[in-house]
Amino acid sequence: MNKINYQKELDCLIENLVKDKKVPTLLLHSCCAPCSSYVLEYLSQYFKISIFFYNPNIYPLEEYSRRVAEQKGLISALKVKHEIRFIEGRYDTENFYKISKGLEEEKEGGSRCFRCYELRLKEAAIIAKEEGYDYLTTTLSISPYKNAQKLNEIGEELSEEYNIKYLYSDFKKKEGYKRSIELSAEYNLYRQDYCGCVFSQNERMNSTKL
Repeated sequence: MNKINYQKELDCLIENLVKDKKVPTLLLHSCCAPCSSYVLEYLSQYFKISIFFYNPNIYPLEEYSRRVAEQKGLISALKVKHEIRFIEGRYDTENFYKISKGLEEEKEGGSRCFRCYELRLKEAAIIAKEEGYDYLTTTLSISPYKNAQKLNEIGEELSEEYNIKYLYSDFKKKEGYKRSIELSAEYNLYRQDYCGCVFSQNERMNSTKL
């Protein structure tokens, strides 16, 4: 089975939007300000974006609150063509621990993470459907530690389930991850040293002890 070039798919879509002079609405799930920085700089040229910050995996509450504040601060500071709206999802941590049950000892990047992708994207799909957005996607694919193919597969499944267009993406392409680091420095963003959940925090702490 041939792998899909998700960046090429996105390039083609954007080319058609520009040609047709269309500026659709996009619900962009964001995991944190640093990851969203490049994505917002890039996509805000072509879409009217609402950031959906839904990350019940983040631990502890103080970390969650700090990431929310950083996201809001970045949105206020960014110079973009179209105004960006911020929507904060529920901090319903019990849902995250429910889908993680039995997978607590898995290494980051495995099936627990895939369930976490699905949890967050499903909530985003529900909001996108309810509020009538043209497209849905997530910033998660910008990370070299996230599985872009799995993210897009989940997005495609949810697209069919909720009848909402999923914006294929692999934002680490075109040096997107490198640009996010540059923008983080430019806007003095807090860059966390673990993905967000208590399991990834423990894995990070254990690795630094070696």
